[in-house]
Amino acid sequence: MGDNMTTKDNLKAAFAGESQANRKYIAFARKAQSEGFPNMAKMFRAIAEAETVHALNHLEIIGEIKSTKENIDAAANGENYENTQMYPKFIEQAKAEGNADAERSFDYANKVEKIHEDYYKEAAKVMAEGKDIEETEISVCSICGNTFKENAPDNCPICGAPKEKFIKID
Repeated sequence: MGDNMTTKDNLKAAFAGESQANRKYIAFARKAQSEGFPNMAKMFRAIAEAETVHALNHLEIIGEIKSTKENIDAAANGENYENTQMYPKFIEQAKAEGNADAERSFDYANKVEKIHEDYYKEAAKVMAEGKDIEETEISVCSICGNTFKENAPDNCPICGAPKEKFIKID
């Protein structure tokens, strides 16, 4: 580590690394499962969960887990940054490089991040009244991440995936 790194900087770096490892190992588990290696998949999922434990421990020590109201505001701000600043630049760069796969992936994420921002803003209004949001079925498109309250449509309006590709969230 550089001489100017603080423990907080190291915690943030460790949080990012552990978070990425978790997602990578989940992808590896899905691949192992699809190739007929269920025990390898189980191992990847177990270690992914351990990486989540590490990431959450680091995040707590950093002090970024606050009240639900503060967490909703932070999440809405993060989603806003992604859909107004980060992804538009990424889309532009991918387009300039002719990388259609990256452009599509960034575009899907960009469109969905706006939906997430809106969900958080709605939740913030309810939270301001001291209430919880209403219980509802929530589904996520496994292709683009589009998130639906209530009944998901027959086809995802962002990527066109059929309803069978949606994951119900408990």
